[in-house]
Amino acid sequence: MTRTNPFSFLLAAAVALSGASFRSAQAQANSSSTAQNSSATAQSSVDQDVDLLRKDVRSQKKQIIAANLKLTDAEAVKFWPIYDQYTVDLVRINDAKYAAIKEYVKNYDTMSDEQATALTRQIIAVDESAAQLRLRYVPVVNKVLSGKKTAQFFQLDRRLVMLIDIQLATQLPMIQP
Repeated sequence: MTRTNPFSFLLAAAVALSGASFRSAQAQANSSSTAQNSSATAQSSVDQDVDLLRKDVRSQKKQIIAANLKLTDAEAVKFWPIYDQYTVDLVRINDAKYAAIKEYVKNYDTMSDEQATALTRQIIAVDESAAQLRLRYVPVVNKVLSGKKTAQFFQLDRRLVMLIDIQLATQLPMIQP
């Protein structure tokens, strides 16, 4: 397995799955003639699609990190439980990101200036929370990995998150003043 293949696979999965999910969410949000029950069912389906995408991306992310972060057996025994807890903490933060995206999609055509500003602040707060989480985990990871492997882990993590964020951004239309 080469280093570019796992990244490419994650990128392709994010494009294929997130594009369909967010286009579905936008179409559902823009359809005002849909009955209330049908709308709730469609939203539930979109939420399930997004949840599945997120689980798949987390699985792929872990595989990519495992393939690129060459750990000894002793390091792996100590690192992976830390990684799993880090992922749980990051998922909680990303829940706010996906809630903001859902709100954006839902209100895209009718968004007020106040809503736009609130969503902007919400997304910036998510970014800050993710950065603070990484800062909290640097010394934790550094207790079980060398400084270079700790740096490599966080480089891999950030690159993967940026790839996902780019894919999400390409699926969402720019707000129009």
